[in-house]
Amino acid sequence: MTRTVASIIGGQPRHGTAGARRRALPNPARTGQVTSEAELAGAGVFLEACRAAQAARRAWAATPAPVRGRAIQQAGRLVESNAEALARIVTDEIGKPYAESLGEVQEVVDTCSFFLGEGRRLYGQTVPSEMPDKQLFTFRVPVGVAAVVTAGNFPVAVPSWYLVPALVCGNPVVWKPAEYAPASAEALTRLFLHAGVPADVLHLVVADGPTAFEGLELALAAGLVDKVGFTGSSDVGRRIGALTGRHLQSPCLELGGKNPLVVMPDADLDLAVEGALFSGFGTAGQRCTSLGTVVVHESVHDDFLARFTAATEAAAIGDPYADVLYGPMLNHRFLERFLGWLDLVEGHHRVSGSTGVGRITRANPRAGFVGDPDAGLYCHPTIVDGVTATDKLARTETFGPIVGVASFADDDGAMELADGHGYGLSASIYTNDPATAFRFRERIGAGMVSVNNSTSGAEAHLPFGGNRRSGNGARQSGVWVLDQFTRWQAMNWDYSGGLQKAQMDVADVDADLDYRLG
Repeated sequence: MTRTVASIIGGQPRHGTAGARRRALPNPARTGQVTSEAELAGAGVFLEACRAAQAARRAWAATPAPVRGRAIQQAGRLVESNAEALARIVTDEIGKPYAESLGEVQEVVDTCSFFLGEGRRLYGQTVPSEMPDKQLFTFRVPVGVAAVVTAGNFPVAVPSWYLVPALVCGNPVVWKPAEYAPASAEALTRLFLHAGVPADVLHLVVADGPTAFEGLELALAAGLVDKVGFTGSSDVGRRIGALTGRHLQSPCLELGGKNPLVVMPDADLDLAVEGALFSGFGTAGQRCTSLGTVVVHESVHDDFLARFTAATEAAAIGDPYADVLYGPMLNHRFLERFLGWLDLVEGHHRVSGSTGVGRITRANPRAGFVGDPDAGLYCHPTIVDGVTATDKLARTETFGPIVGVASFADDDGAMELADGHGYGLSASIYTNDPATAFRFRERIGAGMVSVNNSTSGAEAHLPFGGNRRSGNGARQSGVWVLDQFTRWQAMNWDYSGGLQKAQMDVADVDADLDYRLG
């Protein structure tokens, strides 16, 4: 019998709600198998969840921060002890290679481990006053109810970047995961609830995007949401930014990218190829930090391209439970979009990397494919050489296994290709010259820069986020995310026994400003 995944409000699944619709979710690696059936809720359920979270706001904020941190510590332990089961759910639901799914689960554990300490380190400051017998203080206070909407390519790791700091900081959370990855979300939610996070503090809403947006509009209008976090496309991010702006709120937006990898003449080409292969084709190119364009100096272009093509042709692709570079597309929607992006390949481009282009089937085979190509939603890796700065392919985020290759003659040409597309999430440069690396960091608009490493890869204690079309400057992970889920509150305490007025009742010092050295 197919398992049904529904919203969880107050710790209880909500079946049969008004406007609910059921959607069967096939395994993208074996589309004949249904992993689960999602019960997609209506906008009223999202509003109900926000109302329940708002009712729990004061009690959760009053819970001592170290106690909130203890719940997060226990969540990390539970996730770690259920790592293999959770990773299997992720792999079955979105087709991510099992080894990658285990790594994603470890990211949740690392995030919990880091923020356990923040439960005891939500530091404020004491500030000297300009008047006697007066003390000044600052405090971090919770923002309020956080509504979090996440994508499904990292169905547990990225949500943890929101849920964990929001909860530690004292904010109830309403979480809307991707509608094609509800089983992973339900599993993570239940682990958090069993870890001691109160049932009225964390709510899961299983809904599609338009319905969630409608529910968010209603909740903001009713004053039930105080902070919005969103990971997804730049277009939807703009809509959320406009909506929250009407309510004088600043959302936390983590959006798309067209991430460059620059290869300088002195680069270790084998290392650069390894980085390009992983960041371009890992997770089938379905990461926000996936490599968009390799920008290669003309003196090493041909050598790099030959090595990159050979490595891509040799890479294992297929069954996500085998030792493969990548498995299937996340679902049919992403497959269809990817096939459409192949239309960006123009006549002056040269294609390599596989024995075919488009969807991998028995009729359009991939040499060395692992498993049954007709069973799932698999696509050929595609390298497109000859990309120029004016090509649509150089400026469009392509969420799938396609990587452009462009050449440059000087630093200005490299920067036009690396930065002219308007995104600003991640960027990488391969060089052995420190001066080159630091100059690149100064000029690139990306929020994250790697040297001799891929464009993909995050650690729980570094800030994650982008600029321009990739985000609004908000950061996740590390201590920097605390500014998303807390607000600074200032307090002054005057114990002089009288009213001392700032800027007016301030002592001065005697000075002879006409004095000059002889």
